[in-house]
Amino acid sequence: MNLPKVLFVGAGPGDPELITLKGLKALQQADLVVYAGSLVNRALLAELKPEAREVDSAPLNLDEIVACMAEAVGEGKTVVRLHTGDPSIYGAIQEQIEALAALGIGAEVIPGVTAACAAAAALGQELTLPEVSQTVVISRREGRTPVPEREQLEHIAALGATLCLYLSVGMMEEVVAELLSAGAYRPETPAAVVSKASWPDEQRIEGTLSNIAAKVQEAGISRQAVILVGEVLNARHQGVNEKSKLYDPNFVHGFRK
Repeated sequence: MNLPKVLFVGAGPGDPELITLKGLKALQQADLVVYAGSLVNRALLAELKPEAREVDSAPLNLDEIVACMAEAVGEGKTVVRLHTGDPSIYGAIQEQIEALAALGIGAEVIPGVTAACAAAAALGQELTLPEVSQTVVISRREGRTPVPEREQLEHIAALGATLCLYLSVGMMEEVVAELLSAGAYRPETPAAVVSKASWPDEQRIEGTLSNIAAKVQEAGISRQAVILVGEVLNARHQGVNEKSKLYDPNFVHGFRK
């Protein structure tokens, strides 16, 4: 049986042109759009039908958001829940999907460009490099929302991989202290902070773990930023000696003999 459903759409990191074609089509067909007004670029709302209704979810709690969407679905309307970035990364969609399911309403998720990818693009930086780092860790420092003990920064930092931290720039000094305590990162390990990646007022701060906190404070960045840490960030300044196998003339694969 096909259940009526809500479309959860990733709006991308800020630039309205970074929404996917599928997400844009969903917006254009929606009768109701419930959007995260504190983060989603309102320019996307210009894509709505003239008769479509828009609701800012910023002042609403979970029950109010679900009730709003469920009422519209019950009236046979097409409903889009518009989230910043990609809904699966710190999007709090699982609780909404479960609440809708309890009401007999299904969900479809349309992915989007997450802020870490936009931050890497802003820096012109690949996050995975041969012989440098083949692993990217997305995480956050514990704040008002707790983090499992095994995922505290000092534990995940021990890996020494490329690290992308969300929701943590307001605690930069604590972030740096915890990363250094693991030993895999050093004071000279490169670090960067990209605030409002892909927005017109985007800011890019580059340094090392020894000075990035002071640079961020001086720039006045306290929210809506991604912290990137790892040796890959040195690639643009020092050059990369190790090349990937992908384009090696001596590497044979199914499409190149």
